[in-house]
Amino acid sequence: MNFNRKKKNKKTGKSEKDTVPESKRYFKRLRSGLSKTRKILTTDIDELFAGKNKIDDDLLEELEELLITSDMGVDTTMEFIESISKTASKINDADSLKTALKNEVLSFLNAEAPEPKEMTAKPHIIMVVGVNGTGKTTTIGKLAAKYTAAGKKVLIAASDTFRAAAIEQLSIWAERANADIVSHRDGSDPAAVAYDAIEASSARGTDIVLVDTAGRLHTKVNLMEELKKIKRSISKKIPDAPHEILLVLDATTGQNALSQANIFDKELGVTGLVLTKLDGTARGGMVVSIYNKFKIPLRYIGVGESIEDLQDFDPKEFVNALF
Repeated sequence: MNFNRKKKNKKTGKSEKDTVPESKRYFKRLRSGLSKTRKILTTDIDELFAGKNKIDDDLLEELEELLITSDMGVDTTMEFIESISKTASKINDADSLKTALKNEVLSFLNAEAPEPKEMTAKPHIIMVVGVNGTGKTTTIGKLAAKYTAAGKKVLIAASDTFRAAAIEQLSIWAERANADIVSHRDGSDPAAVAYDAIEASSARGTDIVLVDTAGRLHTKVNLMEELKKIKRSISKKIPDAPHEILLVLDATTGQNALSQANIFDKELGVTGLVLTKLDGTARGGMVVSIYNKFKIPLRYIGVGESIEDLQDFDPKEFVNALF
């Protein structure tokens, strides 16, 4: 697994981290991660306008297909097409179409973006949920690293006791992130692990507790019921906790991720989303689709394997990287 390997400048001998401002490194990683989606929204739009100097019905139909291919979603795509058709007289080349589309996407994301709540509780409890394969365990590790780098004392609760590798992976991440971890043996009661972690965090003066959870069970117990049990065990110790419930979604699964979001939110009350693996898909438009479908803040996006590749979601930066 590639974590923080630094690239050195041949002339100066210094790493990129030493010579390039964080904001520029952030944008470079984001732009690189969204390259497949950007091809659809830039190169393919250039091809749409080849030999044309105005928008017609055929071009709008092809644009509609492109947007749906990038997983913007049918409803969102139709809204964009309707808006662009109203200003069609001002659009006479590919660049003006891309500018119009960029403005539409940015306006849409800014209008829908709710502000995340500040962390006021101590310990601040974050329950992380999602099906297996979404990158949930890795996301927890990266979050732990981000928080400890910001000076926070972090504890990880290894409550996914049904997947043998989960506890081992989290232990490695905890060591690398300089975070504490509370775990029981494989097959233990996940709710008991969460409860013990909350109890330990209070005694240790922990700032943030990240609670891992199962994404699939090897028993007949319903997954959602098990997750609700963990949530209740946390609330027994701290009545208003968990303070956040983050749902991790895999961008490469497309519309299936939206179905997962619907189910998890209905059963648990999701407060924030993490969208991973955007670098492995041409479906970056899913970010826009999620905003249209749910009124849940998109907190983080993943565009690579390193710690820095889990980024706070910024609508403006995202749109600039997309076009």
